[in-house]
Amino acid sequence: MPTPDIEKYYARVFKSPDGKIVLSHLRQITIERVLGADASDALLRTIEGQRTLVHQIEQLIQRGE
Repeated sequence: MPTPDIEKYYARVFKSPDGKIVLSHLRQITIERVLGADASDALLRTIEGQRTLVHQIEQLIQRGE
């Protein structure tokens, strides 16, 4: 169960210079990744799950600011 201040912790971590680099990298390998028409169903599902997680992290950061 998350702590009541979890959003603040996410914001603090990912607003640091190192955290910004890590978040940028996560966006590059998930949200900004383009899959070809030959991508398998399994790969599509995996990437969508990863994108959802990165999006959730970004939402936590926004709420913690």
